[in-house]
Order: sequence, then structure tokens, then C-alpha cells
Amino acid sequence: MAITMAARLVQRQLGRSLRSRVAGEDAPERAQLIWGAQGPRWFTPDDPIWRVHADAAMFPAGITSLLLQSLHPLAMAGVAGHSGYKSDPWGRLQRTSHYLATTTFGRITDAEAAIDKVRAIHERVRGRDHRGRPYRASDPHLLMWVHVAEIDSFLRGFQTFSAAPLTDVDADTYVAQAAIPARRLGVVDPPTDVASLRAVLQAYRPELEATRAAREAAAFLLLNPPLPLAARAGYGTLAAGGVSLLPGWARRMLGIPLPDLASSLVARPLGRFGTAAVRWGLAGLEERRPSDPAA
Repeated sequence: MAITMAARLVQRQLGRSLRSRVAGEDAPERAQLIWGAQGPRWFTPDDPIWRVHADAAMFPAGITSLLLQSLHPLAMAGVAGHSGYKSDPWGRLQRTSHYLATTTFGRITDAEAAIDKVRAIHERVRGRDHRGRPYRASDPHLLMWVHVAEIDSFLRGFQTFSAAPLTDVDADTYVAQAAIPARRLGVVDPPTDVASLRAVLQAYRPELEATRAAREAAAFLLLNPPLPLAARAGYGTLAAGGVSLLPGWARRMLGIPLPDLASSLVARPLGRFGTAAVRWGLAGLEERRPSDPAA
């Protein structure tokens, strides 16, 4: 009995720590605003997008997404110049988490308001990259890159680390559902199935570049995360899983020394272990319903 109680205490503490990092100290209040509000929603708990975005596989997949997105020099210039990812990494993560939770699980009116708020921010983000090329965060071409890199990463993560991967049909549905908020954000003609998602991703490859800013972001995420030493081992398993989800060409561009065999035999099992630990911890939150997202 004592062992069981101790395990539950550890589980609850882990879940609260994870939630506060990802969703902020006011996570329960934010969740109530999403779950307690009455009204129509874009998606239901049976939808693939709900399953993917509510799963612990989003933890390593989120790292994958950031690494992959960093390879577009104009997108990365915008992040480096305007996001404050080094000075306020947890704040940025919490804002992203809240946006995803609202647009996936929230009422349509709240989702649209969240998207409109981000669009207004994008209108103010502009500048020039290291070569003097102009960029705008509201540029549909850059928005498309960020979208496809994100959705491809989330899908890869779920298919690899979830207990019940999507069928091919559901995977296509996931991509189509993710296109709904993307269109309102300003993405023009986003992909609506896996084949077109991968085709668009491939079409961007000639534009990609491992700039100094991209390599600095990778080092920050993988080598110098803003965490106490005691938490770095656990984070390391998620980071390893995130790296294992990257296409081999992306790892090579970023200079990540992880051959395909090591990715499959070492990094991916570490990611699976870390994701299982996150899933266990979040399951211990007494106020968390079975179909609730981490946020």
C-alpha cells in the first residue's frame, strides 16, 4: 500500500510539473476556459486531430517540429529576431501549447479569436535574414512551410510513439483537419492528405539551409535546454526521440551525428521510454479526464 501511494505521489508530481512547464502555472484555469465553455467545436474526441494533439507523443514531436522548421532561413530569421525563444522559452512554449489546445479542442469562436490574434502578431513580424533577404511572418509561403513541418512532425510522432497509430485513412483525415485552422491563419491551399503533405515538404528542400541561427537553435534545444540538471536526463529521452523522428537529410543538415541505425536502435527507444513516462505522469492528474489534452 505504501509503495502504491508513493508511486501515485510521484506520478502526480510529475504530471503537475510537466503541465506547468508546457501550459503554465494557470493551466487548470486555462483548461476550464477551453473545456467549460459551451458551443460548437471544429473537432470531437473521435477525430484523428484530437487523438494526435492530446497524446504524449506531442512532446518529442514538438522538438522535431522546431528543429525541422529552423531549416528554412527566412522562417528561422523571424524566430531568432522576434520570438524570444532563448530569453523566454517556456513562455513561448506555453503560448504555442495554448494556441494548439484552443484551435483543436476549443469552441470555434475561441479558436477563431486565437487565430486572429496570431495573425495580428504576424503582421508586425518582418525583417531581413543574414543575407539581407526580406521576410514577413504573414507570408503565405513561409506559413505553409511552418505548417507542413509541424503537421508532418506531429504525425510522425504519433505514428511512432502512440499506443494506437492512425490508419492510413485516419492519417489523411488528420492532415485534412489540420488544414482547417491553417487556412484561417493564412496558409493558401494547405495539403489535405499525407501524400500531398510529404510532396509539399519535399518541394521546400531546395530552399532549406542550416544557417548559424538554425544550428544555435538546435544546440539550445538539444544541448543547453533551460532545465535544472535533475530534469535533463528525462528531457534527453524526449529530445532523442524528437531527433529520431527527423528525416535523415534534416539531421545531416543540422550536423546532428546520429546515423540511421543509431536512430532506430538507440534514439527511438529512448523516445518511446520518455513518451511513456510523460503519458504516465499526465494520467495521474486527478482533474484530467481521459480525453483531455496535456494543456
